[in-house]
Amino acid sequence: MRRAMPFCDGVSRRDALRIGAFGLFGAGLGLPELLARRALAEEKGHATKDVSLIFLFLHGGLSTIDTWDMKPDAPAEFRGEFKPADTKVAGIQVCELLPRIGAQMDKFSLVRSFRHHNSDHGPADHYIMTGYFPTAGFNPGLNPNNQRPAHGAIIAKKLGPRGAVPPYVCLPKMHASSGSAYLGAAASPFVIDADPNAPDFAVPDVLPPVNVSADRLDNRRQLLAQVDRYQKTAEAQANRSAQAVNVFQQKAFELMTSPAAKKAFDIQSETAKLRDEYGRTSIGQCCLMARRLVEAGVRCVTIDHSNYDTHDDNFKTLKNGLLPNLDAAMSTLFKDLSERGLLEKTLVVVTGEFGRTP
Repeated sequence: MRRAMPFCDGVSRRDALRIGAFGLFGAGLGLPELLARRALAEEKGHATKDVSLIFLFLHGGLSTIDTWDMKPDAPAEFRGEFKPADTKVAGIQVCELLPRIGAQMDKFSLVRSFRHHNSDHGPADHYIMTGYFPTAGFNPGLNPNNQRPAHGAIIAKKLGPRGAVPPYVCLPKMHASSGSAYLGAAASPFVIDADPNAPDFAVPDVLPPVNVSADRLDNRRQLLAQVDRYQKTAEAQANRSAQAVNVFQQKAFELMTSPAAKKAFDIQSETAKLRDEYGRTSIGQCCLMARRLVEAGVRCVTIDHSNYDTHDDNFKTLKNGLLPNLDAAMSTLFKDLSERGLLEKTLVVVTGEFGRTP
């Protein structure tokens, strides 16, 4: 697991982009309205898409003027040292260090107009993850849960799981603002809490205890349900903590007894060639895992990847690791989703909490 680095302050993909991706989670045409329209379309017999979401969060604030929105005609002290390069789409240029992403430009849209006015990492994170800035006195970095539900939690609450896999997964760790807030434990993410690029990567909660078969595990669950009568009492109804424990317990049982879940998390079953294409890096293997998860039925996968807080040695840091790794991971993700027929039913959002000034 990579060490956490501190920051400086301590119904189609294109339809969603046209509406405004953040309108899904905040103001504007919100998720309830979209769900209502979908239900109405189904009642009328119109075809609808069951869309998944991969949310790649470039934590720390990637310098957009050195990557997606370069300023080659600006004065030298503003435009930076990287050169713009043509992409597969005529008229669109990105940084020269992102050639593989440029080759996939026909598969996604660049949104260069979105902005907000908070340059504090914590509140900005909370806004991007939930659609709301936290109210005064709430510190997203210190509180155990976010103030408003994250987009993945809303999706989990409204739509529930597809089959035996969790509806909402966070990897390689859980961002402080990606929780379920007042929606409760049932909408909380399943957190892998491990780096898929690690040689000994495993998801412990998907494996039964040593020497306990799936049949015996199911028998234990039935026995637990018989003796666990407190959950039916009024006291249990008032005890949210006890209820949360029970929800997590149920989730663990479902995962441990699900062949589909085991298969989805088995990244070692991928070919060495494809894993190399994504890049043998944390972001590369997280993107590959995200593709596996949505393919298995997970509705929302949030990848929290850092550290893009490049105040010191911005160009050196971007050039010597961050951009080549992002180039491999993001380009292969779009290519892989497209080749597998998953791109038209998967919304991929790649963003940070804000950009950077020169």
